[in-house]
Amino acid sequence: MTTEIRATQDRAAGKGRARSARSALWRWLWHSLASRLMLLVLVFLTVPVLLYDQFRRADEATQRLLLTSAQRQGELVARALEPELATADRSALPTLSGALARFTDDRTRLRLLVRPRGGAADGFYYVATAPSLPTADLDAERRQLAALGVLERLGASCADNATLAMRVPNASGGVEVLSSITPITTPFGCWALVTSHATEGYVASSLGRPYWRTPAVQAAAAVYLVMAVLVLAVLAGVWRSLRRFGDLARDIVGGEGGAESAPGSRRPASFAARNRVPELSAVAEDFDRLVDTLRDSARSLRRAAEDNAHAFKTPIAVIRQSVEPLRRALPPDNARSQRALAMIETSLDKLDSLVSFARRMDEAAADLLAPARRRVDLSALVGRMADDYAGVLAERRLRWHARVDPGLFVRASEETLETIVENLVENAVSFSPINGTVTLRLTGDGAWVNLVVEDDGPGVPPENIDRIFERYFSQRRPGHGLPTVESDDANASTNAEDPAVGHFGIGLWIVRRNVEAFGGRVRAENRAAGGFRMTITLPLAG
Repeated sequence: MTTEIRATQDRAAGKGRARSARSALWRWLWHSLASRLMLLVLVFLTVPVLLYDQFRRADEATQRLLLTSAQRQGELVARALEPELATADRSALPTLSGALARFTDDRTRLRLLVRPRGGAADGFYYVATAPSLPTADLDAERRQLAALGVLERLGASCADNATLAMRVPNASGGVEVLSSITPITTPFGCWALVTSHATEGYVASSLGRPYWRTPAVQAAAAVYLVMAVLVLAVLAGVWRSLRRFGDLARDIVGGEGGAESAPGSRRPASFAARNRVPELSAVAEDFDRLVDTLRDSARSLRRAAEDNAHAFKTPIAVIRQSVEPLRRALPPDNARSQRALAMIETSLDKLDSLVSFARRMDEAAADLLAPARRRVDLSALVGRMADDYAGVLAERRLRWHARVDPGLFVRASEETLETIVENLVENAVSFSPINGTVTLRLTGDGAWVNLVVEDDGPGVPPENIDRIFERYFSQRRPGHGLPTVESDDANASTNAEDPAVGHFGIGLWIVRRNVEAFGGRVRAENRAAGGFRMTITLPLAG
């Protein structure tokens, strides 16, 4: 029963997580500028296709109505001409143009073709037009009808009134639409009455050509295209400004925000200088003020840290120097006085550590507010520090192994990198037993740099590995055994009797915060053969 309940709870939790993920995705899609821009592009692409299809269908229906009307008109004219054509022969052909003129107007034009009896199926030729047309135009029109097979189909049976919707040029430089062709059978042969209309002022201006080539559609497409381009240009301008803001923000975080905005200019790059959208000017100016405020705050913190450290170190040094004469003046057998002097010296050591601690905290806060970064040769820096540590660890009866690959560069603050290496090495030294080994390795791994520091100490209980990077968390014990956990309260470390003088649980916290600020990551683990390993991974500088 318990297993079934647990399985039900797991399924419910899984469904809840899935719903939460879908909800988060929909929120992102709704609020994301990129998703809205893609949706707008999709709308701009879809709407004209849908509208064009609907208008094209309506235009086709209109064309069918007009062509049917033209067909009926051709039939009426043909019926009116049929008595004259029934008695016509070759001698009457010159008079037929006058007969056609009775049925024309400003828009309607008529042509009359004939295929004498016994002629070829497509052997039609023009015998009359109203109004008159040049012979060259008539020949071109006949060739076009023949190429489409209209004359051959008509001549086969001389029946079936048909619609044409065919465009042909006329003598005036315009275009006419041949709308219908009506056959008339007489003893002389097969007559064909072609009805045409001028496109100027004709309702069905799309007759005889694709709908998209009509002036109205092309004008509407041009207006729509201009509107779409303007809307997308506005959004693209906002998008580009936001991208430029993001690039500058990354440059500022990467230590490049102080680059000159133009050759010969001493003015640092700013959000306002990178903005191209007037409506975002106020936002850009607010960003610039915020950056200036952060930089001023960082400078003030660093200056205050230096001033305060100097102000406290001087009286501490004076007190320390004043204790020496007292020690020499007091008799060695005065245990109480000697104990008091020892407590004063211990308190001075503690106070000195507190001053250093406060300065490191202020500098770490300043580094986060306005990190000063540049391209640093990490191989040279770590190699130099490794050489310096060799003698120091020998004095502490520790073995020191260092391996540094050359040519590894990162973008960071050199002072902060030194602090990171110092904290890692000092942490390893503080836990290493006498005659133990401290190892430092700096190697490249693709686009990353790995800095590894190992020791032969007791390691860290697995449940506390993640906690060692917390602020004010420290594990210390007298001697070199398994460390004990001190209080998380910073004030608990100020006891003058504390054997771990100078350890306040901020070293690894500062390491992680600075490494992550540089785009890296830090990992801690117990070694399988005993001891502890700290690994710092930083991105290589391009």
